[in-house]
Amino acid sequence: MTRVSSTRFLTALLLISLTIFAQVSDALYFYLEGSEKKCFLEELPKETMVTGTYKAEQFSAVQNQWIVNPELRMQITVEELPQEHVVVDRKNAAQDRFTFTSSESGDHSICLSVVSNSWFDSTKTRVTFDMDFDDPAGDHHDHKETLSGNYNKNMICELNKVVLLTWDLLLILAMAMRIHELNQRVQDIRREQSFQREREAEFRDQSEVTNSRVVWWTLMQIVVLGGICVWQMRHYKHFFVAKKLV
Repeated sequence: MTRVSSTRFLTALLLISLTIFAQVSDALYFYLEGSEKKCFLEELPKETMVTGTYKAEQFSAVQNQWIVNPELRMQITVEELPQEHVVVDRKNAAQDRFTFTSSESGDHSICLSVVSNSWFDSTKTRVTFDMDFDDPAGDHHDHKETLSGNYNKNMICELNKVVLLTWDLLLILAMAMRIHELNQRVQDIRREQSFQREREAEFRDQSEVTNSRVVWWTLMQIVVLGGICVWQMRHYKHFFVAKKLV
C-alpha cells in the first residue's frame, strides 16, 4: 500500500471516529439519589412527536463498573403545563424508550425517577438520556460490496482500488450526514416559526377579547351615569316643587 493510500485510510478512520463521537455527545447523563426525581422543561409546538431514550445504570462493586440492573424500574412522567395534564405516566425497564405527541403548544415537564420501595434508599443511579423531536425518519441503508476479479493480479493494485473506493464512500457518507444535519436544522426553524405564529394568533385573539370587554364596560358606564343623572334631575324637581321654590 502506498504512502498516499495509507494517509487516506487513516484520514477516513479519523472521520468515522469524529462522526461517531459527535453523535454520542448529543446525549446527556445525570445521577439520581434513591427515588429522586429529575425533570426537564421543554417548550413544544402543537402536534410535535417526542421520542425519549434512556439507560439507567447502577454501580457494581463486584464488577467495578456501571451496569444495567434488570430488576430496576424507571418512572416516566410527562405533563402539559400549566394545565398539569398528564400525557405519559408509566413504569418502564432500566433501559427503554418512550414516545408522546404534544396535543397543545406550550411547556411540557418530562420527569424521570427510580421506582423504589424503600423510604431510605440512597442508591446512586446514573441515567443517560436523549430526546429526539418529530422523530425524523432517517434512511439507513446497509451498503454491501463484494470484491470480484482475478486474484492472480497484482494485490497491491487491488488494495489501492479498495482503499480509494472506501475513501469515496466515506466522503459520500460524511456529505449525507451533513445534509441530514442541515435538514434537521431547517425542520427546527420551521417548527419554531409555526410555534411563533401560534403564539401571535393567541395574543391577537386575547387582545380582541380585551378590547371588546373594554368597549362594553365603557357603554355600561355611560348607561349607568345617564340613569343617575336622570334620577337626580327628577329628584331635585320633586324637591323644589315640594318646597314651593318653583
